[in-house]
Amino acid sequence: MKRILLIMLLMSLSLAGQTHRFIYEYHFKMDSTATEPRKVNMVLDVNPEDVKFYNYEFVKTDSLNKIRGQNSAIWDDTPAIIRKKNSDINSNYIIVQNLFIIDTEDKIKWNLSNETKTLGGYTLQKASTKFGGRNWTAWFTKDIHLSEGPYKFRGLPGLIFEIYDDKDNFRFSLVKSYKLAKTYETREILENFAGQKPVKITEAKLRKMMLDNYNDPLHDFKEHYKNNTDPSARFMVMGIEVKSPEQLKELSELMQKNIKKNNNPIEIDKAIQY
Repeated sequence: MKRILLIMLLMSLSLAGQTHRFIYEYHFKMDSTATEPRKVNMVLDVNPEDVKFYNYEFVKTDSLNKIRGQNSAIWDDTPAIIRKKNSDINSNYIIVQNLFIIDTEDKIKWNLSNETKTLGGYTLQKASTKFGGRNWTAWFTKDIHLSEGPYKFRGLPGLIFEIYDDKDNFRFSLVKSYKLAKTYETREILENFAGQKPVKITEAKLRKMMLDNYNDPLHDFKEHYKNNTDPSARFMVMGIEVKSPEQLKELSELMQKNIKKNNNPIEIDKAIQY
């Protein structure tokens, strides 16, 4: 199976000017104490002009929208990133009530090892780095002349096949590749959310917004609940129906507990101290 997929890689990359789509299996723990990681597939689109990294579910939703004539939108807590080709400047898309962009400069300094291993006929070389407060091990191949990889990991002399941190909280593994005849249009699934255009903010502003959200996680909900005039309306928070204002304090504390529990970002040095 792996041999077939790697042959597909070589065929894809032989066509200059095409978009090369790589699918990485992403294992991650938003709660560092979790025994089992979550698992999703992520897309790395290496286009002629830029590189995009996002959840494969976005592609599936986009396809269904086109087939059914719908305009559904999804988002989650997996990374969503766009950067110019050969650039270390990443535009990070994130939702905190609304959609925002945060630009970050993420130059990674790699240490190359002489250690190698073989996968499906490809020779992979080991490299390591410290990035985002974590120690990472990567395996890349010089046989594929793309200095790219999942998330913000780039700059090695070849494509990254696998990368993981030393606590095994995060792992990206290449599982599939194919070519696209033209650049895949993502304006409706990545650069916008439910028709909403993102607002560019700083990392400092984002931290303040996340702290404000933690301090009063039901701020917007309270306003809707308070101003509701429809006696048949039902209000739900974390699967719990709100039937009286007295519940809101307890539910806010429950949400705060959940935010603290799931505070294990890839770049741990940027974790909010709640």
